[in-house]
Amino acid sequence: MRERRWESRGKLTFREVLALGDRLALLGLNPATAKKEIISYIEEWTVPFVHDFSRLDPWTTEDVTLVHIAEKWHGDFFLLTGGYHTVYLNHQATGTYCSVSHPWKIRRELATHYPGGMFWVGFRQAHAFVRVRLHTIEVVPPGETREDARRALWLEERRHAFAEAIEVLNLPIESREEHDRLVLSTPERNVPFFCSWPDTFGPCQFEYNSSDVFEFLVPSGRLAATWADEPVTVRAYLTGFSQSALEEFHAVLPGARQAYRCSAHCSLEEIPDVLAAVAPSGRLYATLCEFQSLTLLPNAEEAWGIVGIVGEQGRFQIEVRLNRAPLPEDELPEWLETLLGVPVVYAPLSPFP
Repeated sequence: MRERRWESRGKLTFREVLALGDRLALLGLNPATAKKEIISYIEEWTVPFVHDFSRLDPWTTEDVTLVHIAEKWHGDFFLLTGGYHTVYLNHQATGTYCSVSHPWKIRRELATHYPGGMFWVGFRQAHAFVRVRLHTIEVVPPGETREDARRALWLEERRHAFAEAIEVLNLPIESREEHDRLVLSTPERNVPFFCSWPDTFGPCQFEYNSSDVFEFLVPSGRLAATWADEPVTVRAYLTGFSQSALEEFHAVLPGARQAYRCSAHCSLEEIPDVLAAVAPSGRLYATLCEFQSLTLLPNAEEAWGIVGIVGEQGRFQIEVRLNRAPLPEDELPEWLETLLGVPVVYAPLSPFP
């Protein structure tokens, strides 16, 4: 689900992060204590060798994914995905996952969505899938009404944007409006089809699956071609493979930067140690406190929020994520700064990690 996000303007020490936890406790919230086990999410941890992941051996890790990142890439996307698929077939097993992402471009000029979207072609077990995501100019989570005056425009533009991708991929996907929201569906009842990443106007992403593992190789090349000849950043995501298999995958895109993402179980007080283990490039996210807005604002709209820790290069920031705004837009920054005791800036996350 789309969400609103703010972060502290300046950097904090970890001692200041712990002091914020004390501040939130005094306000009646229930933040994590120093000894409490939490889950930290790590991303963009660039490593020269796949075995460098052993630096996280002191902690239990899950959802380990190695990402190949090639910036300013210019090539044949059909051949690239085919190369990853060939290696995948040699190592596929239950729990393995491989996908490759590439941007695509919407031809029509839009007012509510950016012209650049992203898609993924992937393989897991005996299935292939294609996933298409749009990038909205504003984040308007479910339940927010501040863009209701332009709802008809949002719906028409989203329907058109998805229609362009559906046409290029030649997928049996239909769209309609229900209760002032866009709905996507397929008449193919035996095909796994998922819509996700919703805002107040409907899904911003769909995923279409096929038992034919070759089905999307050629169509995805056509969708990649909508970006014309501009260099792009492509990423390949590899989950569940042995280190020897990961070495074999690296030959598909030689020169690509390798970066891990995963989750690690640790106590709150161990976060600086985890961050040091993935230094200097790794970024860490962890939840300090979850809360319901009515606890703090009994007369406001109901919303659920998270106060989180963001760690990078040995320093920390605080983030707040809300599933919707509990107050009018002009009142939100002041309320959040009063809550946290530090200046904040609106900072939505990139839609294309």
